[in-house]
Amino acid sequence: MTIPSTRLAQIAARFAELEARLASGTLEGADFVAASRDYAELEPVARAASDVATMRGELESLAALDDPDMRELAEEEIARIRAALPEAERALSIAMLPRDNADSRPAMLEIRAGTGGDEAALFAADLYRMYERYAAEQGWRVEMVSANASEIGGFKEVVAHVSGQGVFAKLKFESGVHRVQRVPVTESGGRIHTSAATVAILPEPDEVDVQIEDKDLKIDVYRASGAGGQHVNTTDSAVRITHLPTGTVVTCQDARSQHKNKDKAMQVLRARLFEAQRDAAQGEEAEARKAMVGSGDRSERIRTYNFPQGRVTDHRINLTLHRLPEILEGPGLGELVSALIHEDQAKRLAALGE
Repeated sequence: MTIPSTRLAQIAARFAELEARLASGTLEGADFVAASRDYAELEPVARAASDVATMRGELESLAALDDPDMRELAEEEIARIRAALPEAERALSIAMLPRDNADSRPAMLEIRAGTGGDEAALFAADLYRMYERYAAEQGWRVEMVSANASEIGGFKEVVAHVSGQGVFAKLKFESGVHRVQRVPVTESGGRIHTSAATVAILPEPDEVDVQIEDKDLKIDVYRASGAGGQHVNTTDSAVRITHLPTGTVVTCQDARSQHKNKDKAMQVLRARLFEAQRDAAQGEEAEARKAMVGSGDRSERIRTYNFPQGRVTDHRINLTLHRLPEILEGPGLGELVSALIHEDQAKRLAALGE
């Protein structure tokens, strides 16, 4: 998609205006925050637009050269720029794609064991460790919010808060059913079993994004169960919050204090309600939603981890990598994440060109 030169000039002018406003020292409070956010969002677009404008300008200058002695060198440079310009224009088109406003937000990571009993719970724990290691590689922070451990060391359910640069943008395509095929540790006959776990990535809302009235909440406190130490198990520190209008229920018992458990539960509740709002809005924008990789439906099987063959297959983009151990260790997950982002960009660019 070729971007008109007039549009490049508009981008450059807007970016220069934001730079001048931020450098003026006259912005304070909310105005400064808003201008800084706009600057950060426009910077990659302005950089890509500048590259395209520079290349186009160089082509015009070289084409206008009349010096016969310089003509051969000019032709070589023209050929080089013409070869590089399409990729620069594509990079600009990608930078100009409509952004998901949630891309820069932290996220809630929720993993639940599905079919497969104890083996599914162990697989849920494997997935949690995979995301923990990937997050560490990205420089993100992972804080466990709540966990329901199984008797043999896995997770029936685990919820964590992931914060850092571009968390939701990179993890949002992880939502869905993850399937594992392997011989469980509990299997004495050596048979391969298929189990599953569900992953949900929820962008963290600001408090202004989700209005929750006290009258809409039912809050129960009770004695925590399971591992956690003597103090946790002998006081009413666990919290269950029910959002009455939607029936959404969140529980948290991992912290020692009832107050901390309530704060964490409210954090998860806000994220779930915000995601429900986003799902409703995206349902109204069905055509735009079709261009994305996958539907975002958590019942959709998105990936298979096959241990006997050492492979991981992402079914949405038909990509198979024979690097299962590296992917589960975290670093290899980056290749899958990048492939999903690139496929999403390609589909959205194609949709714009229709």
